[in-house]
Amino acid sequence: MHTIERLSAAEFEASVKELADLLVDAVDDGASVGFLAPFDHEAAAGWWRAQAPAVAEGRLMVWVARDGAGIDATVSLALAAKPNARHRGEIVKLMVHREARGRGLSRALLATAERAALEAGADLLLLDTETGSTAEHVYLTGGWTRYGIVPEYAGSPDGTLRDCSFFYKRLTSGSA
Repeated sequence: MHTIERLSAAEFEASVKELADLLVDAVDDGASVGFLAPFDHEAAAGWWRAQAPAVAEGRLMVWVARDGAGIDATVSLALAAKPNARHRGEIVKLMVHREARGRGLSRALLATAERAALEAGADLLLLDTETGSTAEHVYLTGGWTRYGIVPEYAGSPDGTLRDCSFFYKRLTSGSA
């Protein structure tokens, strides 16, 4: 049984090691999440620590799914800072550990982030993911709309350039 919780700034700092373990697992499994192999725990922890100011300021919300053994999944919501963009946010770093997949954690985390976005006044969400990936299937079947594919947008961990699909989701029915 997993519980989903939003990390406070202090909890975030205390969770950096486990978040780094999750990020390393994603990269080792070939996920195109912004890093190239080899990717070690020190680099992963450094990346997470660099997010701490945004978490403390509330510009970045981070949730984790935990079981008795620790963090198995995470998702983040980055709120737009520009005055003309306060109605939107971006889903970033949705990751589920290889050993915890198939339990609905990605959908549960997405639903949590979507509710939080609405509470924060953001009714338009954006994200991107590797075209043809398992993650893309989650978005395609979860009410997200693909609005484009950019060829060879980003490198997979082995450096191979991959296409990227860009998605949006309106969270209110009155939005066009």
